[in-house]
Amino acid sequence: MKPEAELLERTREALELYHDVTVDDDGSLTFLHGEVPCAVQAMELSEGLVVVSLTCVVAWDLPDDPALAVSAAERAGQGLFGTLGVVHTERGMDVTLRYAFPAHGLDTAPLGTLLLLVVSTASQLRGDLLGTTGSGKPVVQRSRD
Repeated sequence: MKPEAELLERTREALELYHDVTVDDDGSLTFLHGEVPCAVQAMELSEGLVVVSLTCVVAWDLPDDPALAVSAAERAGQGLFGTLGVVHTERGMDVTLRYAFPAHGLDTAPLGTLLLLVVSTASQLRGDLLGTTGSGKPVVQRSRD
């Protein structure tokens, strides 16, 4: 078995302790943490260096508001686990959280802990960016300054 396939198998086992995980046709993993969709891939960058890449889509189609982008950027500087990205689209702004790390040698429990630190940050950020109206529709929360 290739090192990246072996790592994805361990990653799946770690995530399944907490989430329902889908294995996609290409071997990547997808799951939901609360309302945050996440995807995991593994790749061998060079011999012996196998990396897990986790991407969480924190929010999408947000109003393209400069103050909101600044707020997201400020929040990105506060996090330890992951890089926050803001993408401007025709429909507004999308926010992602990405984290890649070498995971060769990590047992299932520490691997799961590390992944949960990242996805918990993504869910917390989503909560900071979005609120809900009585209808359940998301609304953007303005800065608390």
